[in-house]
Amino acid sequence: MPKVLRIINRFNLGGPTYNVAYLSHYMSPEFETLLVGGEKDDSEDSSQFITEQLGLKPVIVQEMKRAISLKDDYIAYKKLVAIIKEYQPDIVHTHASKAGLLGRLAAKKCGVKQIYHTFHGHVFHSYFNPATTFIFKTLERYCASFSTQIIAISNKQREELAYEHKIAPFEKFTVVPLGFDLQRFADDLPQKRHVFRAEWQLDEDTVAIGIVGRLVPVKNHPLFLRGIAHLKQHATQKFRGFLVGDGESKEQLIDYCKTLGLTYATPEQPNYAADVIFTSWIRQVDKAYPGFDIIALTSFNEGTPVSLIEAQAAGIPIISTNVGGIQDIVQESKTALLCDIENEQQYFEQLTKLVENSTLRATLGTSANAHVMQQFHYTRLVNDMKKLYKSTI
Repeated sequence: MPKVLRIINRFNLGGPTYNVAYLSHYMSPEFETLLVGGEKDDSEDSSQFITEQLGLKPVIVQEMKRAISLKDDYIAYKKLVAIIKEYQPDIVHTHASKAGLLGRLAAKKCGVKQIYHTFHGHVFHSYFNPATTFIFKTLERYCASFSTQIIAISNKQREELAYEHKIAPFEKFTVVPLGFDLQRFADDLPQKRHVFRAEWQLDEDTVAIGIVGRLVPVKNHPLFLRGIAHLKQHATQKFRGFLVGDGESKEQLIDYCKTLGLTYATPEQPNYAADVIFTSWIRQVDKAYPGFDIIALTSFNEGTPVSLIEAQAAGIPIISTNVGGIQDIVQESKTALLCDIENEQQYFEQLTKLVENSTLRATLGTSANAHVMQQFHYTRLVNDMKKLYKSTI
């Protein structure tokens, strides 16, 4: 059977880990897979429990980290070369930016004939200064030149990468949306809601607004907090905001709460009556979504945000900035309200409307589950990837 070496940046909690795990496990027995990944940052929650549940034993390259380091990156590259020479894969498939660069260069060095790369997002805006962004684009274009196929996870992302950033010709891209095990997000919703809201002492008439993800600058959490401050001034409905996740921006966000006059709570300083609660990571997040009435996203840049897929599976309405591939995963005005990233007032008004209008929330949530179950289940992901590999081998 063909052998696949699958390489991911790092095993942090998020959509890419789920996807490489499902592909590594469920493409057997037609494809044999060795999964390789880097080391997560200290500020991130580990996702290796995902691979463990599927019986996978990935190889960890400790030097392949999120931060740029010429020394560590070179060591990681040499280790990937050694792994390729020992494993002798027919296909090398890389996922996300650093793994994509180091893994594809290593595959080219070793003469691998079939080289694939998946963009789970990209770093071409809202991450680095123009000079650094130019370097990244140049490297991506070079790697694209010898890649067999480049995979975008949404039609919008494909258009951005091909036409706006000119990473490769449009025809070199294939769209393969992400896939997940979504059933657990749709099961036992009333019970999960009861347990979550009891834990956080939420009355049923308090609207709980959650934002799920890493606390990092690109996620633009200050806009979420300004939205909460706007609600505090204008909403008549009781509400509470939840930041589910952790990361490098946590302390700055806590300070920003003080600047905005918002009360806040953390696991170390609990306060169930606070305007904003920092929960840190919730590993069994499927038990949290039903407790929310709204899921928000405020990012400057996104590929396919997993939190919005999961929220829709749980039947939760969404408010989000309209960036990246978000339009490809929600149905605007049917499962989500979308706002222009440049129009902060629009975000405030839409958020207030959702908080104040329970009928609107129910309407948006009703059709969300069916929408994502059809498009984003892992069985569809696995079948799409099998077809792609077989078409080029």
